[in-house]
Amino acid sequence: MATLPVHDASGKEVGSYEIDTTQIADRISKQLLHDVIVMYQANKRQGSHNSRTRGQVSGHKKKMYRQKGTGNARAGGKRTNVRRGGGVARTIKPRDYSYRHPRKAVKLATRMAIRSRIDDGEVVVIDQFGLGAPKTSQMASVLKNLGLEGVTTLVATGGDDNVVYKSGRNITGVTVEPVRQLNALTVLTPKKVLFTKEALDKIKDGTFAAGSASVESEEAAV
Repeated sequence: MATLPVHDASGKEVGSYEIDTTQIADRISKQLLHDVIVMYQANKRQGSHNSRTRGQVSGHKKKMYRQKGTGNARAGGKRTNVRRGGGVARTIKPRDYSYRHPRKAVKLATRMAIRSRIDDGEVVVIDQFGLGAPKTSQMASVLKNLGLEGVTTLVATGGDDNVVYKSGRNITGVTVEPVRQLNALTVLTPKKVLFTKEALDKIKDGTFAAGSASVESEEAAV
């Protein structure tokens, strides 16, 4: 059982929140977390690398000079890979690096990631932001009051909160996501995770991972 202090927008502690991390995930598998994170990173790769072969570079195929008597190597055409401007011998072409793990495994990895952040004391809980309208300066002030100024932070809200999202999207190192879109990569990447009390309630109830989320617009299960 973990007891987390709950703060308000001014940084003052206004209560505590108890959550049993074993209900989130009964164990933490580093291998599963590694496999799922590598999957997300692979899905983010564009795979647009491309090198031209000797059949795609400019230049003629004619033998550069006669075979014997010049004192040079027995060279063929100028498009060979050993010459400047020639093609690449073992070239790479555009490819798709994306792949998927089983949905249940990816969902379990998300719960393991959340449990590990809580167990390691890298979670901050806020009662509510109290933002009436999108305001970046107010959001930055809240993060400063919570000791998160200049710290890469994931802000997890209970639902689609456009006010919080628009207030925090321009702050360097801050990412705002509804709790239903969390995945192992987004949870483990920043140094701190800021949960709203509503978001923790959904995690505690087990209703936060009911759908699927995307990483860089790539379809991937959560």
